[in-house]
Amino acid sequence: MGLSYNPSWFLAGSSLQCYSCMSQLSNSNCQTKVDCKDKETCKTNVISVAGLFNIISKGCDSSCKSLYQEFSVGNRNISCCSSNLCNVNAAGSVRYGYGMAAGIAASVLWPFLNNRL
Repeated sequence: MGLSYNPSWFLAGSSLQCYSCMSQLSNSNCQTKVDCKDKETCKTNVISVAGLFNIISKGCDSSCKSLYQEFSVGNRNISCCSSNLCNVNAAGSVRYGYGMAAGIAASVLWPFLNNRL
């Protein structure tokens, strides 16, 4: 009884896995694992607002390009990686965790404050 080569069996489970979430304030809310499609990499997009809080999005991306942008009220950092669950971290999310309540308050009040100026 010999072993036969079955390519579909061999490839099963070999797709890249990434963590996925949309617009979360905490990295602990970004622990859902998803299977990516062929030729996709893991992407992490972190928008840091005034050092008070971060907005984190993660997932699979077929055309991920690393990027760092500075804004007057914060920055945006996009990182790409291609090993299983490599997008586990979100830069700065733990460091600014103490400011989350202040960040939520600022985001709710911002439209009102902005209209008064």
